[in-house]
Amino acid sequence: MQIIDTDVCVVGAGPGGVAAALKLSYLNIPTVLVDKATFPRDKVCGDAISGKVTMLLNRLDPKILERMELNAEALNPVWGIEFVSPNGDRFDLPFKMDYDEKQEKAPGYTMKRLHFDHFLVQEVNRRTNIQFLENTSIKNFQKTAHGYSISDDKKNVEINTKLLIMANGAQSTFSRKEGGLVKANKHHAGGLRAYYKNINPLHPKRFIELHYLEGITPGYFWIFPLTNNLSNVGLGLRTDIIKKRKINLNKAFNEAIEQHPLLSQRFKDAELQGSVQGYGLPLGSQNRKISGDHYMLVGDAGYLIDPLTGEGIGNAFYSGFIAAEQAAKCLEAKNFTSEYMIAYDHRVKRVLGKEMKLSYQLQQILRSHSLANWLGKTISNNPKLIQLMSSMYSDLDLRKKLVNPGFWLKYLFR
Repeated sequence: MQIIDTDVCVVGAGPGGVAAALKLSYLNIPTVLVDKATFPRDKVCGDAISGKVTMLLNRLDPKILERMELNAEALNPVWGIEFVSPNGDRFDLPFKMDYDEKQEKAPGYTMKRLHFDHFLVQEVNRRTNIQFLENTSIKNFQKTAHGYSISDDKKNVEINTKLLIMANGAQSTFSRKEGGLVKANKHHAGGLRAYYKNINPLHPKRFIELHYLEGITPGYFWIFPLTNNLSNVGLGLRTDIIKKRKINLNKAFNEAIEQHPLLSQRFKDAELQGSVQGYGLPLGSQNRKISGDHYMLVGDAGYLIDPLTGEGIGNAFYSGFIAAEQAAKCLEAKNFTSEYMIAYDHRVKRVLGKEMKLSYQLQQILRSHSLANWLGKTISNNPKLIQLMSSMYSDLDLRKKLVNPGFWLKYLFR
């Protein structure tokens, strides 16, 4: 058996785990990064890379972002979102008004997780102070006087660490057994994802599309363009609503593609690539403790997925960076207690909590079909309102207006 002693061990080499490992590396803190898979590997996801990711990568090292942007064959720039209400009203919401694709960098991207996660792992392999163990499935966690002793299912490796950063996804056993995180249907969503080729037409500006369908709100059907005429297509809805309305997601997904008046013609000649796959999304709409003695939970393992959009990569990145910075403080203070670690929870809540709370409030509003239709009609007929909402993409204080009835009354009476 190989025995490794390290100050920090990161379990999970998805976006959250790699973000933590890279940030620690740039802080000159050696790290062991472990993942059960061998890369490249696929991951069921919406494949949307938000502006949070590009901002944080650029902040860490602009050269990483430059290298990512060289992946022209796999990286699709995204400049906005098209929203479609249940009754068919639609409007485009660019992330920035009057943008110039030729002169500016896109604020967001879509990229298959197969390619994006592999790119991140390649960045890990550039760093000499990250020891990366692939094909190593950690199953055993033993609390010790100095932290944790963990080992893989085959008992080929044992890692002794002062601090664990758990970034091993939504199905993390550690999150449930050690962290005490419990699935709550009101704060959880079910989703389906598939890849389709030759959807015709795609959005003329290749915006990502969110379709709020009758019977599916506050969830939505999505079309996210990728490269090579491929699209990530999916459907997601909160778990408690799925159970209450007795919705069969597979049936609803197929009906949208085959029977919906706006979608069926576009999918008439589209080709399914592979299979339709399902997955669960633990949403960040409930206040949870995501740290404890000698550990922190990052990304999906910390139940940090946006309640409205279902986007998890950006929040995983942010929490990974915050965990790395907290780890540096713990090592300096030689303090890994739950009481000291709570600073991680507070900072995650300060950075991401307000946004996720707002997303949950908007999700609640969109439960009403009539209100969703009214919003679609109101916004689609008001260019000034679209311009204001475009500014809300990067301004949280402006976004708060969306849940204020007075804001909508003002525009209604105008």
